Amino acid sequence: MSENNRLLMIAYHFPPLAGSSGIQRTLRFAQHLPAFGWEPLVLSATPLAYERTSDDLLSELPARLVVRRAFALDTARHLAIGGRYPGWLARPDRWTTWRFDAVRVGMQMIKRYRPRAIWSTYPIATAHCIGAELHRRSGLPWLADFRDPMAQDGYPADPATWAAYQRIEQVAISQANCSLFTTPSAAAQYRQRYPAHAARIHLLENGYDEDSFAAASLRPSSAAGNTARVLLHSGIVYPDERDPRQLLAALRLLHDEGAIQPGRLIVRLRAAVHDDLIRQLAQQYQVEHYVELCPAVGYVDALREMTQVDGLLVLQAANCNQQVPAKLYEYLRANRPILCLTDPGGDTAAVLRHAGVSRMARLDCAKEIAGLIRHHLQTHGSDLLPDAAAVADASRLQRTRQLVEHLPTAPAMRNLVR
Repeated sequence: MSENNRLLMIAYHFPPLAGSSGIQRTLRFAQHLPAFGWEPLVLSATPLAYERTSDDLLSELPARLVVRRAFALDTARHLAIGGRYPGWLARPDRWTTWRFDAVRVGMQMIKRYRPRAIWSTYPIATAHCIGAELHRRSGLPWLADFRDPMAQDGYPADPATWAAYQRIEQVAISQANCSLFTTPSAAAQYRQRYPAHAARIHLLENGYDEDSFAAASLRPSSAAGNTARVLLHSGIVYPDERDPRQLLAALRLLHDEGAIQPGRLIVRLRAAVHDDLIRQLAQQYQVEHYVELCPAVGYVDALREMTQVDGLLVLQAANCNQQVPAKLYEYLRANRPILCLTDPGGDTAAVLRHAGVSRMARLDCAKEIAGLIRHHLQTHGSDLLPDAAAVADASRLQRTRQLVEHLPTAPAMRNLVR
């Protein structure tokens, strides 16, 4: 491997952080890049900045992977007095303190390891601030990775934070050699927003990791003796973006018509985070017997569970039409029926249609959701299984191959600060 064939990867979401699917994008790129002749170098934050940590994925870090962690604080936890803190301490995000030491550490890594390019990933927005500054100081090519769009209509709600997001995305789109988006609509929106830089805006979707599923297959089954049909949602249930209200209303409709009975159907919400809200809604619709709230488990155990349930639930509201849950690609690989509750005009629906799953329901329509669940119970979801070819194309290995296509093919000129 050429000593210059190195990529400096700036990512807040990285092990031992717990509870974010965003970890997988950077981790899997770091695992697979060597197969394509690239050596990753990771610049992340100190674990002090993480609200929750877990050793679950640390064993999956490649043995030779260089990881440096810059000092960072979480403004809400470390700098608040009486639960309050000045807004400027959390712009563009609560980890803005990460920027100062990360630039110092990043320049040390650049001088020592001589990478050929820089890659930073949002969210967190501060990662792009770091990427921009290292790009300016070193002259290295910069790839700005957007797992979500930044400044959107009404988001962030705080005008000052929105303005900060807009400034950061303007810098990234105009100065980065390449900007990558995870959904077609987001890429199209940014090409329209920044037409002068449209040729440098590309699509690079999320995916699943085959080795992790192989490890999951070795874990013992937990489904033995369970006679109830289990529909699983694995991950956070956001009150707005993944509002479960109409799903629970649909359970009430099905119960009232006699299509479901307690003990025969379970809607399992794994690591939903907003458990109190869901309990309140379940009580409101009197469907507590159908709802099972479960704590977070390790990543491989979460994958194993996906492969063993009767169906997988996708919750995605219309206000997220330009986003696709990263978990969806793992759902595809799990090879279980997928019950998608989303707007048919959004990117989540488009990914599933491409995979051969065309039947779905809108998240805000209890009647449609009830119809989809009823169909699944009657047919066992045979037409809700994804196409094998589409699943193969969505592997993290294939996504890494696509990333490499955007990396520089010749050594970059450097203007390093001495």
